[in-house]
Amino acid sequence: MENFVRMAGIQSVLFVYMLVGWGCRKSGLLKAEARPAFTEFVVNIALPCMIFNSFQTGLTAEDMKQGALALLIATVVATAALLIGRIAYNWVQPRERCILQYGTLVSNAGFAGLPVIESAYGAEGLFLGSLAIIPTRILMWSAGISLFTEAPLKQRVKNVLLNPGIIAVELGLIKMFTGLTLPGFLNKSVTALGGCTTPLAMAIVGMILADVDVRSVLEPKAFLLTAVRQIALPFALLAVLKALAVDPLTLGVSVVLTGMPIGSTTAILAAKYGADAEFGSKCVFISTLASLITVPILTVFL
Repeated sequence: MENFVRMAGIQSVLFVYMLVGWGCRKSGLLKAEARPAFTEFVVNIALPCMIFNSFQTGLTAEDMKQGALALLIATVVATAALLIGRIAYNWVQPRERCILQYGTLVSNAGFAGLPVIESAYGAEGLFLGSLAIIPTRILMWSAGISLFTEAPLKQRVKNVLLNPGIIAVELGLIKMFTGLTLPGFLNKSVTALGGCTTPLAMAIVGMILADVDVRSVLEPKAFLLTAVRQIALPFALLAVLKALAVDPLTLGVSVVLTGMPIGSTTAILAAKYGADAEFGSKCVFISTLASLITVPILTVFL
């Protein structure tokens, strides 16, 4: 119950941030054209700074062992999610199928999940979480893109290598293993920019939700995706990790990140590549709102 209360409190704060974004969009204070710019700032600047800052020097052998385990778990989960998506939705039309497949693979683990992890588990949790999002980041810009379009292999490799989150992890690992430190003013700047991630990311989610017609949002297939992404996958992982007696921190970080709602890029890519963007927006809407309930409930069993 303590975990539930703590996570409910964190989700409540995130909901306020989301509500601010929703209100700004609904009131017209922020136009629809502003959202891509905010998204680019968070994805390319704030979130990478947050990830880079999570790689602290002086980590112990135990920290490294936990990090390797978190990376292994995330790789298995991402691979399983990709396979489930590939075989589970053949009964729906192609313009919806790619969205369901992508949504099963890609959660909001980086965009909204890492802020939750930092709030719930501190710097150690954020370090594990930054490693845990690597497999999904690689797959979302390679196999994930291929669900919407036949992108050339060269382009998919380029998408992965030039992804700001992956670059931040690489630079963070260099800092960690070499012991190099940034000058004081630069370190404070990176820390401050990373601190913008949580409120801005959730405000952007609120802006996305503001553009969805709530009256037409009840879509059964979107609820199915939410059930798979936020209930089936995390609870299956929880059962396996508990059976393997994985340490509480690695277990908590892995399960909470797995239980995050589907990524907002689901709707963005659907619009970009001619899939059913309206259906993608409904999936993001339902999944994000459901997470305010499913994530705290999930923590009860940790």
